[in-house]
Amino acid sequence: MAKVSIWSYVSKMDPENFKNAYREFPKNVRLLLNDYLENQPWEFVSGSDLFNVEMANTLTQKLVEELEKISRMVVNETHLVLQFAQRITQQDPLQTVMQVKSLLENEKSIVLKKYPQLSGSLNQKREEMHFNVQIMKLQHKIKQVTRTQQEILNAKENLNFHNQMHERKQWKMLIEESFIVLESVQKQAIKRINIWKKQQQLAGNGSLFDESLLPLQERVEIVFTMNHEMDRMVKDLNVLGEHISSSFQEKIKNSMQTLITSSLLVDKQPPQVLKTQSKFQASVNFLLGSRLLSGATKMPVVKAHIITEKRAQEIFLSSISEAWTEGAGEIENGKSVLEIAPNSRSCGAVFKNMLLKKIKRCERKGSESVTEEKCALLFTAEIHLNSTNTTFHIKTLSLPVVVIVHGNQDNNAKATILWDNAFSEVERRPFFVEEKVPWFKMCQTLNMKFTSEVGTKQVLLQDHFVFLSQKIFNDNSLNDDKDRMVSWSQFNKEPLRDRNFTFWQWFDGVVDLTKKCLKDYWSDGLIMGFISKQYLYNLLSDQPDGTFLLRFSDSEIGGITIAHVLRREDGFPQIQNIKPFTAKDLNILSLGDRVRDLNALKYLYKDKPKDEVFGRHYSKKTSKTPDGYTPTQITLMIAGYLPFNTSVTIY
Repeated sequence: MAKVSIWSYVSKMDPENFKNAYREFPKNVRLLLNDYLENQPWEFVSGSDLFNVEMANTLTQKLVEELEKISRMVVNETHLVLQFAQRITQQDPLQTVMQVKSLLENEKSIVLKKYPQLSGSLNQKREEMHFNVQIMKLQHKIKQVTRTQQEILNAKENLNFHNQMHERKQWKMLIEESFIVLESVQKQAIKRINIWKKQQQLAGNGSLFDESLLPLQERVEIVFTMNHEMDRMVKDLNVLGEHISSSFQEKIKNSMQTLITSSLLVDKQPPQVLKTQSKFQASVNFLLGSRLLSGATKMPVVKAHIITEKRAQEIFLSSISEAWTEGAGEIENGKSVLEIAPNSRSCGAVFKNMLLKKIKRCERKGSESVTEEKCALLFTAEIHLNSTNTTFHIKTLSLPVVVIVHGNQDNNAKATILWDNAFSEVERRPFFVEEKVPWFKMCQTLNMKFTSEVGTKQVLLQDHFVFLSQKIFNDNSLNDDKDRMVSWSQFNKEPLRDRNFTFWQWFDGVVDLTKKCLKDYWSDGLIMGFISKQYLYNLLSDQPDGTFLLRFSDSEIGGITIAHVLRREDGFPQIQNIKPFTAKDLNILSLGDRVRDLNALKYLYKDKPKDEVFGRHYSKKTSKTPDGYTPTQITLMIAGYLPFNTSVTIY
């Protein structure tokens, strides 16, 4: 994933915005440094302890080296750059750090005011830098602990009991401080795993997703090394006859166990709508596999089970690591061996031909249907470490799946998954999700689903969301509903007014129709789509005869209709709505050809001659077929424009 550069935005904004940001930093020097400054961890130098002082010295020294390198490349600014570099070398490094921090904070604040959408990417960049600084801090602490251990050993050899007591106290303080930092970086690493899982879940709704696991693997391996190093230091001191409290040793053991058991994840998810008796695939990745299993004579077997939501809660709310054998259904080919890929060092197991033979339904809540019942695949393995004669039971859950037995359950099952993917928290009790969510979040989800499924860059617009809001809330108001709450029942349990289908069933039908038959028309901006009859009347009533627009049908799932102006002899406008076309209709005769054939249609709203905007979508007519026959064609006509009371005539 490309890193966001604040400087790339600063450099293209009006310099007036930053006139107060460069009081202690020459503007020309700042310009020459480009994005170098923001890629260094100035922000995380805080305090005047040994670690922070060393960090400030290192950052300042590197800055001077960068300035000297720049001075050799820019002849006109050489004197200015070297003069500034000399000033830096003569002042306290902590003062330099404060000046750079202030500069970067001002730039970031100004950029985010104009581009607030950058906050997520910048936060991720900041978090990565913070993690690296914490690792540096931990390494610094561990070096101090190692030195202190050596001093304890020296004091023992010299029978210097006074020094021994002092160094023991120092060691105890340093090792406890080190463990606090270790806990912090481990929590950061596990949190980043959970964020990756959430991003993977959002990708199920169409969000962009960087699925690379290498950054996660590198993080987890670094933290594992730190855990191992701390465990070794404690054991070394035990060997020297020093008493280390059992509670502290247990903390280190639990820390290692938590890291190992958190390092198994599903990198290729099974289908989230899972049909019985249908083959499917999945794969898991063990982030610590190359560290723990590279010398193993026999690789562990990963087993897949399908479990209910209730059982998922029991397993993941339990602090006890245990083996698991029972599932809520029968899976064929549910075993696979972990393998280490020599090139990438990744360790994983691939399940190629799994098949869910049957499912045991659990008791459902109230009016909950089978398509609201969430299950998951549980992947388990036993990792045995010969070096410590320890066995770890590792496990991970897939994203929630809805099991169906008939194809007609697919639509409602997709609604359950869409809601869960969109609105569940990063960390949650399986598989809790709010029953009500803000409408603006629903709009983001609908837009993401529509554009990704259709494969278009033409997003839904504010007018579309107004119409969708009116539809789901059964309310014709034009108010901004972004903070209004929409419920699961409104989304896919309660039928729309005067209809026998839900909002989701209707919307999914629109998505399916557009994906199959209307992608190019939508992408070219030819379909207004989401608009009410009342609103289209307001738009068309003052337009010339033959003006038309295309909207998705209200009355049936997966239909598109044409509304057009027909002016009577007295000039009074009639707005006519042609019977909706379904995917079946459009497979017989395309939308472009239908628009071409209807002589009553002249201008696409607003004032666009239809042949100009639809011309590229017309089928080319041929005079002869390859076998020499004269071809036939289907032509669409509006009933009443011909003597025959028919809507389609075949010539």
